[in-house]
Order: sequence, then C-alpha cells, then structure tokens
Amino acid sequence: MISRAFPALIFAIALPVAAQDVYPSKPVKLIVPFPPAGGTDVLSRAIAQAISTQTPGFVFVVDNRPGAGGNIGLEAAAKSPADGYTIAMGQTSNLAVNPALYTKMPFDPLKDFAPIALVSSQPLIVVVVATSPYKTFKELIDASKKESFNMASAGNGTIGHIAGELFQRRAGVKWTHIPYKGAGPAVTDMLGGSVQVFFANTQSVSGLIAGGKLHALAVTSTKRLPGLPNVPTVAESGYPGFEAATWSGLVAPAGTPPAIIEKLNGEVNKALKRPEVSKKLEDEGSTPLGGTPQQFADYIRAEHAKWGTAVRDANIKLD
Repeated sequence: MISRAFPALIFAIALPVAAQDVYPSKPVKLIVPFPPAGGTDVLSRAIAQAISTQTPGFVFVVDNRPGAGGNIGLEAAAKSPADGYTIAMGQTSNLAVNPALYTKMPFDPLKDFAPIALVSSQPLIVVVVATSPYKTFKELIDASKKESFNMASAGNGTIGHIAGELFQRRAGVKWTHIPYKGAGPAVTDMLGGSVQVFFANTQSVSGLIAGGKLHALAVTSTKRLPGLPNVPTVAESGYPGFEAATWSGLVAPAGTPPAIIEKLNGEVNKALKRPEVSKKLEDEGSTPLGGTPQQFADYIRAEHAKWGTAVRDANIKLD
C-alpha cells in the first residue's frame, strides 16, 4: 500500500513546482493607469516589448485604466489574483503622492503591492505651444502676474500637478488647474489653445518638442537635460532649489509568489540593459534604473514619506 501511494504523493507535491516552472503559461496583463500615448503608456509598452523580444513565452496585454491620478488602475491591480498574470506600472503619483492627497484611498501602496522593479525616473518639462508669445520661463511668469492662464496636468495628484502647485506658491502666481486623464488629452487641449502651460513628463512631450509643436521653457531637474541643452532648469531660472521628478516601476498584487517576482525583476533589469531600450529612455530625458524588489520597496516607502510631507505642507487636498 505504501509503495503504491508514495509515487502519487510525489506527483501531487511536484504539480505546483512544475506549474511555477513554466510561468508564464499565458499572457500577462499589464495595467497602465493612464491613457494611451502618455509617458507612462509609452514606457510600459517599451518594457513589455523588450521582455517579449528577449524571452520567448512572455506575452503582455496592455490594459489602460486611466483616472483619479492613477488610482483606478492601481486599485484594479491590487484586487487582481496574486498569480503573476496581472501587474501594473505604478508611478510617483499613485504610490507616493495620492495617499496624502486624497481623503480616501482604494488601496494601501505600502501593503497591497509586491514591488517588482523600479524602471526609470524623469524630470518634468514646462511647455507651452510653439506659437505662444512667451519664449522664456521668465516671460511666462511675468505675464502670469498680469493675465489668467490655465495649467494642464495629466491628472489630480500627478507630479506635474503637485510640482505646478508648489511652483505657483514659490513664484507668487495663480494658474487655474485643469486635470486630464493622462498626458495625451492634456497635450491635445494645449495644442487646441484651451490651456497655456503644462508641467509634462519628458516622455509625453519630447517628440512634440522635437517636431516643433511645443516649446520647452524649463526643466525641473537639477541639471539641464542632454537632449535639451539650451533649456534652463527652473532652479537656474530664478528659483534655486526647485526640483521635481517622476518615477515609474512595476508592481504586482501583494501575495504574488516570490519566485515570480524574482523572474519578472530579472526580465526588467535585462530589458533596461538592452541598447535600444536604454537609448530610447535617455533620448526622452529618462534615466533607466532597475535594481532588486527590496530596493524598490524601500524607495517607495521613502518617496511616500517625502511627497506626503510636501503635499501636507502645501495644504493640497482632494476628495
């Protein structure tokens, strides 16, 4: 009796291991909490394509879930099965800023996710339409003290929104904030003349700047961007110490098996080292990052504290 049961027991124990070894056995859903064509979407598709190219068997289905500064998409990810077949591209806004910005949050960024890897960081570019009469940052600020302007953002709680609010307090100007569900719609309205200024993610506007449709007035990094050497920083434009950057990283629902997290982490790090990926990010003003899941978890915790303090100090609150 024992001799007959023993092989069956071995087979039963081996099943989960075998299933885990063949991950992924079906397409992986990648939730992007912003609409198509925005910076987060472009980045997400680039990473997904790189992983699919370098490792046969990986197929990603991008699912755009915009709204509420990225909260809608991240909530969907947090409530998905923790089996490795749903991941999301988190960002500064939904993982670090929103908990201090919103009265009620549909998820806890420190408890409801298993960090996979920090992907990249990028400063913001302050842009106006190419036909704008304001060709320098100073000209825009001087005019803002006399005229009423609209400021676009990719959504409530995004770093572009918070940076814009903090800058207005610093400069003593007042813009009317117009939040959009992503950078794509914001750019469309800017080109149509509905909004006059936009603190934009580098990835969402670099092509339009190069194409002559948008004009860059300043960048929020500590140093000028190599791709825009003639565009000054906000700090050197008369506001020393001003800096803002957004970052993006992949997360999975809490409870996702560590082996799957490690496998995805390895794929992301490998993708970021691919010449075509690193060049694409650097050309758009982004810095490829990578690292371990634990390093990303520590980073989220630090950023959560940093931006939470900034939002509370600025007294910015959303319902």
